[in-house]
Amino acid sequence: MIRKISSMAIIILLVLFAGACSNAAKEIDGNQSEEIEKQTETGKLQVVTSIYPLYFFASEIGGDHAEVLNLIPPGVEPHDWTPKSKDMQTATDASLLLYHGAELESWMDSFLKGISKDSKVVVKEMSQGIHLITADEEEDSHHHDAGNEHEEHEHDKDGEAAQKADADEHDHDHGDHHHAIDPHTWVSPKAALILAKNVRDSLAEADPEHTESYEANYTVLKGKLELLDQQYEETLGKTSQKNIVVSHQAFGYLARDYGLKQVSIMGLNPDAEPLAQDILRIAKFVKEQNVRYIFFEELVSDQLAQTLASEAKVETMVLNPLEGLTKEQQKSGESYLTLMERNLQNLWQALK
Repeated sequence: MIRKISSMAIIILLVLFAGACSNAAKEIDGNQSEEIEKQTETGKLQVVTSIYPLYFFASEIGGDHAEVLNLIPPGVEPHDWTPKSKDMQTATDASLLLYHGAELESWMDSFLKGISKDSKVVVKEMSQGIHLITADEEEDSHHHDAGNEHEEHEHDKDGEAAQKADADEHDHDHGDHHHAIDPHTWVSPKAALILAKNVRDSLAEADPEHTESYEANYTVLKGKLELLDQQYEETLGKTSQKNIVVSHQAFGYLARDYGLKQVSIMGLNPDAEPLAQDILRIAKFVKEQNVRYIFFEELVSDQLAQTLASEAKVETMVLNPLEGLTKEQQKSGESYLTLMERNLQNLWQALK
């Protein structure tokens, strides 16, 4: 039997969590602003990206012929970020703007309207060609895996009013994204290969003079991503545990492509507030399925993951969704590849 948490304790926890999430949004730091202001005519292709993985791919492929700037600075959670006028000016002055798409950049439509009509920037969506996962698919898997069939949920309630409340809570929990698309493609090396190819094609189209260089750099990056894919397949194929319990529903592509099942505390947006009953249900699932670790990420509060781990008497571990680097990771030279390798190490430790 699962130890019951009092309603008051759960309410206090969720209020504290909401406050922690709201504090996670940070202003662009001084160094980033200076970098924007110092951009000069270098003769290089000026590329602006919307998220860190695209920044990494563009930097690797662009090499000596591209100057790449990521709009979102280190330490800022992308779901918390909104562009400012100076970001629009940066895009206006660029030659190429690469964004992910798949409903990730909710600000993009209004952002593009703010770019000067005289700008020659070419805008490209990078998630084209990836078989996208809808929130409906992940939601069905989430509830089934956690032992939460909708009918069972309703049997615990009395009357029509209770059923309506249940539906309202369900919508709130998933942030009204019932038909949304999961945008977190890059956490799977298989999808990352497609993103990298799209970046290469965009650079070559914008700067055909250096196509040969972009192709050569892409070939090197492709080899690294293919090796990473092979390592994920071989390592995760040998694990006895296939369930990953995560704080943020950001690992659907990783789960789909490598035979895992994702159960998340929060929805696609890490600021979504879970219900007390969700925490209790997942704690039960963790115990029944012998899950040994709850995964959390570094750019948002780990409070709920720690609470769930305590309730289920298991440990916590980082699983990085690679939406961005922390300032410390940037200073120490971490990259998409090193963090993906660390993710695999942590997955192996948790699932072996």
